[in-house]
Amino acid sequence: MEDVVRLLPEFSGTLPASVVALLALVLVIYRASWTVLRNVVTIAHEGGHAVVALLSGRRLNGIRLHSDTSGLTVSTGPAHGPGMVLTLFAGYPAVSLLGLVAAWLVSADRVSLLLRAAVVALALLLVALRNLYGVLSVLLTGTALFAVSWWATPGVQLLFAQLLGWFLLLGGIRPLFELSGKRRRGGASNSDADQLARLTAAPAMLWLSLWLLIALGALVLGANWLLADLIPFW
Repeated sequence: MEDVVRLLPEFSGTLPASVVALLALVLVIYRASWTVLRNVVTIAHEGGHAVVALLSGRRLNGIRLHSDTSGLTVSTGPAHGPGMVLTLFAGYPAVSLLGLVAAWLVSADRVSLLLRAAVVALALLLVALRNLYGVLSVLLTGTALFAVSWWATPGVQLLFAQLLGWFLLLGGIRPLFELSGKRRRGGASNSDADQLARLTAAPAMLWLSLWLLIALGALVLGANWLLADLIPFW
Protein backbone atom coordinates (compact mmCIF):
# COMPACT_ATOMS: atom_id res chain seq x y z
CA MET A 1 0.00 0.00 0.00
CA GLU A 2 2.82 2.40 0.84
CA ASP A 3 4.39 1.86 -2.58
CA VAL A 4 1.04 2.48 -4.28
CA VAL A 5 0.52 5.77 -2.46
CA ARG A 6 4.06 6.89 -3.25
CA LEU A 7 3.33 6.39 -6.93
CA LEU A 8 0.89 9.28 -6.73
CA PRO A 9 2.27 12.35 -8.49
CA GLU A 10 4.14 14.88 -6.40
CA PHE A 11 1.38 17.38 -5.85
CA SER A 12 2.19 20.77 -4.35
CA GLY A 13 -1.28 21.55 -3.04
CA THR A 14 -1.72 24.48 -5.45
CA LEU A 15 -4.75 23.07 -7.28
CA PRO A 16 -7.41 25.81 -7.04
CA ALA A 17 -9.98 25.12 -4.33
CA SER A 18 -12.73 25.89 -6.83
CA VAL A 19 -11.51 23.02 -9.03
CA VAL A 20 -11.59 20.64 -6.06
CA ALA A 21 -15.13 21.81 -5.32
CA LEU A 22 -16.16 21.15 -8.91
CA LEU A 23 -14.63 17.68 -8.78
CA ALA A 24 -16.57 16.89 -5.60
CA LEU A 25 -19.75 18.15 -7.23
CA VAL A 26 -19.21 15.83 -10.19
CA LEU A 27 -18.66 12.89 -7.83
CA VAL A 28 -21.97 13.67 -6.10
CA ILE A 29 -23.99 14.30 -9.26
CA TYR A 30 -22.60 11.55 -11.52
CA ARG A 31 -24.62 8.40 -10.94
CA ALA A 32 -21.77 5.89 -11.22
CA SER A 33 -19.48 7.63 -8.72
CA TRP A 34 -22.37 8.46 -6.37
CA THR A 35 -23.51 4.84 -6.29
CA VAL A 36 -20.11 3.83 -4.90
CA LEU A 37 -19.21 6.86 -2.78
CA ARG A 38 -22.66 7.12 -1.21
CA ASN A 39 -21.39 4.40 1.13
CA VAL A 40 -19.21 7.07 2.74
CA VAL A 41 -22.30 9.22 3.31
CA THR A 42 -24.13 6.26 4.83
CA ILE A 43 -21.22 5.61 7.20
CA ALA A 44 -21.36 9.21 8.39
CA HIS A 45 -25.17 9.11 8.62
CA GLU A 46 -25.30 5.96 10.73
CA GLY A 47 -22.35 7.16 12.78
CA GLY A 48 -24.36 10.27 13.63
CA HIS A 49 -27.27 8.14 14.84
CA ALA A 50 -24.90 6.01 16.94
CA VAL A 51 -23.06 8.90 18.61
CA VAL A 52 -26.22 10.78 19.54
CA ALA A 53 -27.86 7.59 20.79
CA LEU A 54 -24.96 7.09 23.19
CA LEU A 55 -24.87 10.74 24.22
CA SER A 56 -28.60 10.69 24.97
CA GLY A 57 -28.24 7.69 27.27
CA ARG A 58 -29.46 4.99 24.94
CA ARG A 59 -27.72 1.64 24.53
CA LEU A 60 -26.22 1.06 21.08
CA ASN A 61 -27.04 -2.46 19.89
CA GLY A 62 -25.39 -2.31 16.50
CA ILE A 63 -25.08 -0.79 13.04
CA ARG A 64 -25.71 -2.44 9.68
CA LEU A 65 -24.59 -1.04 6.33
CA HIS A 66 -26.16 -2.52 3.21
CA SER A 67 -24.97 -2.88 -0.37
CA ASP A 68 -27.81 -0.64 -1.61
CA THR A 69 -26.15 2.15 0.48
CA SER A 70 -28.92 2.09 3.08
CA GLY A 71 -28.13 1.57 6.74
CA LEU A 72 -29.70 0.81 10.09
CA THR A 73 -28.65 1.79 13.60
CA VAL A 74 -30.41 -0.01 16.44
CA SER A 75 -30.39 1.32 19.99
CA THR A 76 -32.26 0.39 23.16
CA GLY A 77 -34.07 2.89 25.31
CA PRO A 78 -37.42 4.66 25.68
CA ALA A 79 -39.45 4.47 22.48
CA HIS A 80 -40.51 8.08 22.96
CA GLY A 81 -38.97 11.22 24.37
CA PRO A 82 -36.03 13.52 23.62
CA GLY A 83 -33.42 10.75 23.38
CA MET A 84 -35.27 8.92 20.64
CA VAL A 85 -36.11 12.13 18.77
CA LEU A 86 -32.50 13.35 18.87
CA THR A 87 -31.21 9.95 17.75
CA LEU A 88 -33.54 9.87 14.75
CA PHE A 89 -32.80 13.49 13.91
CA ALA A 90 -29.02 13.17 13.97
CA GLY A 91 -28.35 11.02 10.89
CA TYR A 92 -28.83 13.47 8.03
CA PRO A 93 -27.19 16.53 9.66
CA ALA A 94 -24.20 14.41 10.73
CA VAL A 95 -22.95 14.20 7.14
CA SER A 96 -22.97 17.96 6.58
CA LEU A 97 -21.59 18.74 10.04
CA LEU A 98 -18.70 16.34 9.52
CA GLY A 99 -18.03 18.09 6.23
CA LEU A 100 -18.06 21.40 8.08
CA VAL A 101 -15.54 20.10 10.63
CA ALA A 102 -13.36 18.85 7.78
CA ALA A 103 -13.51 22.25 6.07
CA TRP A 104 -12.56 24.03 9.30
CA LEU A 105 -9.60 21.72 9.94
CA VAL A 106 -8.37 22.19 6.36
CA SER A 107 -8.62 25.97 6.71
CA ALA A 108 -6.73 25.75 10.01
CA ASP A 109 -3.91 23.72 8.40
CA ARG A 110 -4.78 20.63 10.45
CA VAL A 111 -4.96 18.22 7.53
CA SER A 112 -3.00 15.46 9.26
CA LEU A 113 -5.22 15.71 12.34
CA LEU A 114 -8.34 15.48 10.16
CA LEU A 115 -7.20 12.36 8.32
CA ARG A 116 -5.96 10.50 11.39
CA ALA A 117 -9.01 11.42 13.46
CA ALA A 118 -11.18 10.01 10.66
CA VAL A 119 -9.21 6.76 10.77
CA VAL A 120 -9.69 6.49 14.53
CA ALA A 121 -13.42 7.22 14.22
CA LEU A 122 -13.83 4.48 11.62
CA ALA A 123 -11.88 2.05 13.80
CA LEU A 124 -14.28 2.75 16.69
CA LEU A 125 -17.24 2.32 14.36
CA LEU A 126 -16.06 -1.17 13.45
CA VAL A 127 -16.89 -2.34 16.97
CA ALA A 128 -20.57 -1.55 16.43
CA LEU A 129 -20.98 -3.13 12.99
CA ARG A 130 -23.10 -6.25 12.75
CA ASN A 131 -22.81 -7.37 9.12
CA LEU A 132 -20.02 -8.32 6.75
CA TYR A 133 -20.76 -5.69 4.11
CA GLY A 134 -20.63 -2.98 6.76
CA VAL A 135 -17.27 -4.21 8.02
CA LEU A 136 -15.83 -4.36 4.49
CA SER A 137 -17.18 -0.91 3.62
CA VAL A 138 -15.67 0.72 6.70
CA LEU A 139 -12.39 -1.18 6.34
CA LEU A 140 -12.03 -0.06 2.72
CA THR A 141 -12.76 3.56 3.61
CA GLY A 142 -10.45 3.46 6.61
CA THR A 143 -7.65 1.85 4.61
CA ALA A 144 -7.80 4.62 2.01
CA LEU A 145 -7.68 7.28 4.73
CA PHE A 146 -4.86 5.52 6.55
CA ALA A 147 -2.78 5.18 3.40
CA VAL A 148 -3.16 8.86 2.53
CA SER A 149 -2.54 10.05 6.10
CA TRP A 150 0.66 8.01 6.55
CA TRP A 151 2.30 7.74 3.15
CA ALA A 152 1.01 10.45 0.82
CA THR A 153 2.88 13.72 0.27
CA PRO A 154 1.55 16.82 2.06
CA GLY A 155 0.13 18.09 -1.23
CA VAL A 156 -1.83 14.89 -1.85
CA GLN A 157 -3.05 14.92 1.75
CA LEU A 158 -4.30 18.47 1.32
CA LEU A 159 -6.08 17.62 -1.92
CA PHE A 160 -7.67 14.53 -0.35
CA ALA A 161 -8.78 16.47 2.74
CA GLN A 162 -10.28 19.26 0.64
CA LEU A 163 -12.09 16.73 -1.51
CA LEU A 164 -13.39 14.92 1.56
CA GLY A 165 -14.72 18.15 3.04
CA TRP A 166 -16.44 19.18 -0.19
CA PHE A 167 -17.83 15.70 -0.77
CA LEU A 168 -19.45 15.54 2.69
CA LEU A 169 -20.82 19.07 2.41
CA LEU A 170 -22.37 18.38 -0.99
CA GLY A 171 -23.15 14.74 -0.26
CA GLY A 172 -25.20 15.78 2.75
CA ILE A 173 -27.68 17.50 0.43
CA ARG A 174 -28.40 14.95 -2.29
CA PRO A 175 -29.90 12.28 0.05
CA LEU A 176 -32.49 14.80 1.20
CA PHE A 177 -33.76 15.26 -2.35
CA GLU A 178 -33.65 11.51 -2.87
CA LEU A 179 -35.74 10.99 0.27
CA SER A 180 -38.18 13.71 -0.77
CA GLY A 181 -38.61 12.03 -4.17
CA LYS A 182 -39.21 8.62 -2.60
CA ARG A 183 -41.85 10.08 -0.30
CA ARG A 184 -43.63 11.76 -3.22
CA ARG A 185 -43.80 8.36 -4.90
CA GLY A 186 -45.29 6.82 -1.78
CA GLY A 187 -42.13 5.11 -0.57
CA ALA A 188 -39.79 5.47 2.42
CA SER A 189 -42.68 5.34 4.87
CA ASN A 190 -40.27 4.32 7.63
CA SER A 191 -37.69 7.01 6.95
CA ASP A 192 -36.16 9.07 9.75
CA ALA A 193 -38.48 11.94 8.82
CA ASP A 194 -41.59 9.78 8.96
CA GLN A 195 -40.57 8.21 12.25
CA LEU A 196 -40.02 11.68 13.68
CA ALA A 197 -43.43 12.71 12.41
CA ARG A 198 -45.02 9.81 14.27
CA LEU A 199 -43.15 10.68 17.46
CA THR A 200 -43.88 14.39 17.36
CA ALA A 201 -46.59 16.73 16.18
CA ALA A 202 -44.33 17.99 13.38
CA PRO A 203 -44.90 16.68 9.82
CA ALA A 204 -42.15 14.85 7.95
CA MET A 205 -41.69 17.73 5.50
CA LEU A 206 -40.81 20.04 8.37
CA TRP A 207 -37.97 17.74 9.40
CA LEU A 208 -36.81 17.48 5.80
CA SER A 209 -36.84 21.26 5.49
CA LEU A 210 -34.88 21.68 8.71
CA TRP A 211 -32.27 19.17 7.54
CA LEU A 212 -31.97 21.00 4.24
CA LEU A 213 -31.46 24.33 6.01
CA ILE A 214 -28.71 22.80 8.16
CA ALA A 215 -27.06 21.24 5.10
CA LEU A 216 -27.18 24.48 3.11
CA GLY A 217 -25.92 26.49 6.07
CA ALA A 218 -23.02 24.06 6.52
CA LEU A 219 -22.25 24.28 2.80
CA VAL A 220 -22.13 28.09 2.87
CA LEU A 221 -19.92 28.22 5.96
CA GLY A 222 -17.72 25.37 4.77
CA ALA A 223 -17.31 27.02 1.37
CA ASN A 224 -16.31 30.23 3.14
CA TRP A 225 -13.45 28.34 4.81
CA LEU A 226 -12.41 26.24 1.82
CA LEU A 227 -12.61 29.14 -0.64
CA ALA A 228 -11.39 31.82 1.76
CA ASP A 229 -8.77 33.13 -0.66
CA LEU A 230 -11.27 33.32 -3.51
CA ILE A 231 -14.59 34.30 -1.99
CA PRO A 232 -14.33 36.13 1.35
CA PHE A 233 -18.00 36.12 2.40
CA TRP A 234 -17.26 38.49 5.31
